[in-house]
Amino acid sequence: MIEYIKGEIAELRPATAVIDCNGLGYGINISLNTYAAIQGKKECKLYIHEAIREDAYTLYGFANKQERELFLLLISVSGIGGNTARMILSALSPSELINVISTENATLLKTVKGIGLKTAQRVIVDLKDKIKTDSVATADATGAMGILASSINVQVQEEAIAALTMLGFATAPSQKVVLAILQEEPKAPVEQVIKLALKRM
Repeated sequence: MIEYIKGEIAELRPATAVIDCNGLGYGINISLNTYAAIQGKKECKLYIHEAIREDAYTLYGFANKQERELFLLLISVSGIGGNTARMILSALSPSELINVISTENATLLKTVKGIGLKTAQRVIVDLKDKIKTDSVATADATGAMGILASSINVQVQEEAIAALTMLGFATAPSQKVVLAILQEEPKAPVEQVIKLALKRM
């Protein structure tokens, strides 16, 4: 079992990271929160969850243990798979998710793409007793304000569309939504664009 992978960031996109560990490159699925936490760094340490199936071997990486714990709680809920859990953790920070569950805010949770009201209610019912409200993340992602907005909107646009495509959205509607967001907020960093897009798709 892999507990964590520490090494040089060889490639980094909003939904994936390639970590070079002693010459071996690990392709790891990440959330937007983790992307924001490690963006701009040369090296990082990601806590790993291995999803092993007959037809796939997938690594999910997290900038801190709390986000991984929340991910594991989410995938323990019936109907929530790895990609849906990652989608939730891309739309909400760990502290926001803890707050949503502890306050039973199904309305906010169902704004995440792929989460209907029944699934949101199931997440809350299954996890509200398992969530420790006093363990709100201290290691939240640095957030959009900590990242300099690129003057090249084309790069932000391309990265946002690529990330949405990797999360399972079709390219055409992703492009339409991303363009609309960048017209409204031309200086928005890529993770903010994706978060806004997830609420509109």
